[in-house]
This record gives sequence, structure tokens and C-alpha cells, in this order.
Amino acid sequence: MDFKKLIENAKQIEGFKCRVCPQCNGKACRGEVPGPGGKDSGMAFIRNYDKLNEIKVNLDTIYAPVSVDTSLELFGKPFRYPIFAAPIGGLIPNYGDKHGIDDYHYSKAIIEGCKRAGTIGFTGDGAKDEFYTEPLRVIRENEGWGIPTIKPWKQEEVIKRIELAEKAGVPAVAMDIDAAGLILLAMAGKPVSPKPVEELKEIISATKLPFILKGIMTAKGAEKALETGASGIVVSNHGGRVLDHTPATVEVLPEIVRAVGGKMKILIDGGIRTGLDVLKVLALGADGVLIGRPYVVAAFGGAAEGVELYTNRIGVELEEAMLMTGCGSLQEITSEVIYK
Repeated sequence: MDFKKLIENAKQIEGFKCRVCPQCNGKACRGEVPGPGGKDSGMAFIRNYDKLNEIKVNLDTIYAPVSVDTSLELFGKPFRYPIFAAPIGGLIPNYGDKHGIDDYHYSKAIIEGCKRAGTIGFTGDGAKDEFYTEPLRVIRENEGWGIPTIKPWKQEEVIKRIELAEKAGVPAVAMDIDAAGLILLAMAGKPVSPKPVEELKEIISATKLPFILKGIMTAKGAEKALETGASGIVVSNHGGRVLDHTPATVEVLPEIVRAVGGKMKILIDGGIRTGLDVLKVLALGADGVLIGRPYVVAAFGGAAEGVELYTNRIGVELEEAMLMTGCGSLQEITSEVIYK
């Protein structure tokens, strides 16, 4: 399978709500929640994409040739690329009910495809218990290779789900704290809510696993996340699906790096579509990236093979970008890469 065939396959799926646009920029699907779009005007999703495209990079090919190394270690595990699949749950309500791809089969494609490509996938949670337990079943089937993401439920429910993750042998666990505003959960009457620092401390102290807080959009929020004892954060506005008119994630990344950089791992998602985008956010201080919607297209269009193909495609683009900007390793990607 090549990437062109993957795209053709995805476009032919009956009832697939994603339009498989040439550029996944949020414009065609604005306001489609449930669905793949951004909330209300869709501008938070669109801004994520547009602001990344505004950033330009410096070309530099006068240096001693080096072999490009895209590898990193994160939470005690080695990865080929700093590129991870973002958690997505509720596949049938969000992406269509005629294709037959539920949370189990989607997670199977993500976990197995990322594993083959040398990275890892985050899995989701949602209004139905199986949106968490079925992806976790896939992780168990793959010897713990995956990072489950838990919604901000009541304390006892969160801790119960962490215990299930521990039994599956996962390397880390995450919470998308910004899901407190997700309309699908409100429609389902599920008891999610914002979490104060003390409650998050209680949750994090209940496990020895590294804990990642996803949904951080300010320096103050990052400092509070550090106070909880979290090992890492994801700079994220939930793909623009929970609050309209937020800034782009790449706009707030520098101030967050200044606040907590070096004290905890910083990942970022939101509009990242190419290996060059990955280079940009690493140059601004991120340790790695999560990509969401394009992985849905990859999984629907090619299952695990499609996910592996897509991950390697972005990884190779990152290698090429590093070669053309004089960066032999991820550590050499600094702010000097960014054109000012």
C-alpha cells in the first residue's frame, strides 16, 4: 500500500464523516461536533493549523554531513520518532456508523501500526465504558504497548481506570483534563468536571506510572500541572473541540516552555500535519508531538498498515527537514531553526 491508495480507500468508506480533505485544516468540518470538526465557528481548530503554517524555518546546508537521528527516550521507553497518535474515542458517533470501525478496531490499527513504526499510540475514553475498556484490551493484546487516556471523571472512577491500565502493563497513563467541556459527555449526562490541584495530586499519588496531563494552554496551567506531580503535559486545546476562539497551541507553547521546560516533558498537538511542523514545534521547545485526525484517515484507509505508513511518512519528512536545517539529532533542533 502507498499513501495515495490509503487516501483513496478512506474516501470510499460509506458514511465516513471525515471528508478526507487535501489539507486537514478544519474549514470544511467547522462546527461538526459530534463529528470531526472544531466547536461552533471552528476557529480554534483552524487557527491551530494556520499559525503553524505562518512559522518559517532557516535553511542551512553548509556543515559536515551527519546521519540524522530522530530517536528519543520518553518515560523510560525508546522511540524511533517523537511522533505519537493522539487519543480519539467514540469513533462511531464522531466518524460515522456505516463503516463498522468501532473503538476496538480503531485502537487495534493505531496501537499495532504505531508499534511497527517504532512509536506509540494514546487511546481514548468516552461516554460509554467500552470507549476506554476496548482500547485497553488492544493494549493488553500488545503487551502493554499504548498510553490510555482517562476523562476527568469522579475520583473513584479515575483511580479504577488507572488500576485497569496498570494491570495492562502500560508505560504511562494520561488524562485529557480539558474534556471537562466536551459537549458529547454533557449530552450523555456523564459526570466530568474540572479538577483542582489537590484532587489531581491524589490521583497521581495513587499510581507509580508516569502521569501526563493533556489540555494545558497557559503558563499558569503548566505550573499547576507541575505542582500536581505530573511527569508531563500535552499543550492542547482538544483539537478546538471544547472551546471556540482559543489561541493556537503553537502560540502558547513558548511561554509554557519558559515556565516548566526542563522540569517535565512537554508534548503538543493541534494542526500538526507534516514532519516540518514537527521540526517547528521541537525548535520551540516541545519534546514530542501528538497527531489526531490524520491518524483516523490512516486507520480507516489502511488499518495497522496505514498507520505504520503514515507514521513513517511524517518521520521521513522530519528527517528531511532536519537534514536541510543542519540538525543531526533532536537535541540540535533549537530556536535557531526558526526564521524571525
